[in-house]
Amino acid sequence: MQHSEFVHLHVHSEYSLLDGAAQLEKLVAKAKELKFPAIALTDHGNLFGAIDFYLAAQKAGVKPILGCELYVAPGNRKDRGSQDGGYEGANHLTVLVRNRTGYKNLVKLVSRAFLEGFYYKPRVDRELLAQHADGLLVLSGCLNSEVSRMLSAGDAVKARETAGWYQDVFGKDHYFMEVQAHGIEEQERVMVDTLRIAKSIGAPVVGTNDSHYLENGHSRAHEALLCIQTGTNLQDTQRFRFSTQEFYIKTAEEMARVFAELPEACSNTLAVAERCNLTLEFNQFHLPRYVVPSEHTLDSYLHELAQAGLKRRYGANPGDAIEARWASRATSWSCGTSSATRASRGSQSAQGAARRPARSRPIASGSRTSIRYVTGCCSSDS
Repeated sequence: MQHSEFVHLHVHSEYSLLDGAAQLEKLVAKAKELKFPAIALTDHGNLFGAIDFYLAAQKAGVKPILGCELYVAPGNRKDRGSQDGGYEGANHLTVLVRNRTGYKNLVKLVSRAFLEGFYYKPRVDRELLAQHADGLLVLSGCLNSEVSRMLSAGDAVKARETAGWYQDVFGKDHYFMEVQAHGIEEQERVMVDTLRIAKSIGAPVVGTNDSHYLENGHSRAHEALLCIQTGTNLQDTQRFRFSTQEFYIKTAEEMARVFAELPEACSNTLAVAERCNLTLEFNQFHLPRYVVPSEHTLDSYLHELAQAGLKRRYGANPGDAIEARWASRATSWSCGTSSATRASRGSQSAQGAARRPARSRPIASGSRTSIRYVTGCCSSDS
């Protein structure tokens, strides 16, 4: 089947909470209907829908490109202040996964954004981006990106320096200048300067549509969603809303018309899609492998850590009832399971057991999706 000559690389779903209105299954169905060879998912600051999207796209015969529109702190991620990032305290950056290494790195970025950089939004910073750049492909971003904000402020020199930094960190082949055209005057002005920067640093240009809903006719429903987010209503003339009704999944023909004077913006979307080739396996566990001291097995090391944690929480004499309950739980960790399952449980529980109260239950295998790819990759470099 002949495919369309465009790939949407900046796409929000229902997992861009109270901002995106596209349900995953319908999003993938739309991509198949419009004969896109691939489609990306770049929700705001999270990977909540990544695996369900990946599976749905594969089932539909559409190549899934996992990604995220990261929030980047204007300074250190641990600083708490708006600075030049506005009320969100952050700028936007479109990040796509090229391979398994890139997926693991993006999981780490998102996790640390929540754990270390949360201020209004989960934020990363340049330090984290430099540490976890391998396997990722980056687009410069929308009007709320670092580069675009600087251009809007009239600082083209700093904008060029910023684009150059990202190009150096992610590599010349993996940094694209992102352009959008939704009929917004400021967007048009920024695009002119963005193209100048692209030419000066030798970066390719790619066009996106920052879609937040599926059809043009869904814009009014999307406005209602934004009202819920901001605590207003449709009768409020001062409410936050998108400037135009162009933020939907446009056809390849519509995108060709949008970028009629910049055809490479469309053709380069196919080049980006070709560079993103993530394969995930779902028929095995992806839990971290812990190396224990040579004198221990996984079970014995877990037992020692749990016993130390028990004494830390309850003292040298926790009492018969607590001792009995602990002994019962400790026995269950190493009995009645296969060696593979025991190794998985033991390795995951070893670090957490000493921190959990005695009354809590050991971590079980749980949801295969979350433990295999979300929790598992977050927890370890494995």
